[in-house]
Amino acid sequence: AKKLRIALVQMSCSPDPSANVEKAIARIRDAAKHGAQIASLSELFFAQYFCQREDHAMFDLAEPVPGPTTERLAAVAREEKIALVAPLFERRASGIYHNTAAVLERDGSLAGTYRKMHIPDDPLYYEKFYFTPGDLGFRTFRLHAAPIGVLICWDQWYPEAARITALLGAEILFYPTAIGWHPGEKEEFGAAQHDAWQTIQRSHAIANGIYVAVANRVGPERGDVRGDRVDGPGIEFWGGSFVADPFGRVIARASHDREEILYADLDLGLVEKTRQHWPFLRDRRIDAYGPISRRFLDGP
Repeated sequence: AKKLRIALVQMSCSPDPSANVEKAIARIRDAAKHGAQIASLSELFFAQYFCQREDHAMFDLAEPVPGPTTERLAAVAREEKIALVAPLFERRASGIYHNTAAVLERDGSLAGTYRKMHIPDDPLYYEKFYFTPGDLGFRTFRLHAAPIGVLICWDQWYPEAARITALLGAEILFYPTAIGWHPGEKEEFGAAQHDAWQTIQRSHAIANGIYVAVANRVGPERGDVRGDRVDGPGIEFWGGSFVADPFGRVIARASHDREEILYADLDLGLVEKTRQHWPFLRDRRIDAYGPISRRFLDGP
């Protein structure tokens, strides 16, 4: 059975986008030196989480994909012989922007892109202002190391997204993420919020018999981009990046308060073995699921 090492880059972000990219590149090189074959950065890793407010100036952070940052990372992938999940702010056309992950093969080629499908609009997470919903659907990328899927942050709460990605053949599901606590709510709701976040993603691993790998940012942020920031305390990003195996067991977990590279050694043979013993995909009643495509099942 195929075995491989993956790395999740959990980092804090400074007000300087170029410095964040350089930090990420240094972390990727470090991960490669420690034997990682695939590394994932966190959602919108190149900047502090600017979606804490609606500001037209932030559109200047967007770039084509592929574009300058993709090309920088592709060169690193090629030099270090490591595949990458690189979440970016994609400028597709005038007025059309996506929250996108570029997937780079170990030779630096672009395996493809995934555009975030589920776009939140909550206090301090004003993503609908910036991002057009994805229109590429759910995707699997057949990398040299493994077939992987990528979903982004808010996508992680939707079992349908994980299911379809698994049915497309993904054996590892990466979730680049930017999630944290509102400091004023942390004491009352913080533990429950974090527990729900981890539980839902572990459940996707169990229901589909696949590995789930979640890369989150860490540390307090006020969405500071070159000195332009929100008022108030901002968001305390809770880190806690983790990897769950095909039965939902957490096999690696990062801290909640510091930067680190989280490594996990995966045995892809466990995907088939788990599915043989827990044949959820075999027993699906695909003839009975038509109603799930409706918004709500009103009336008789």
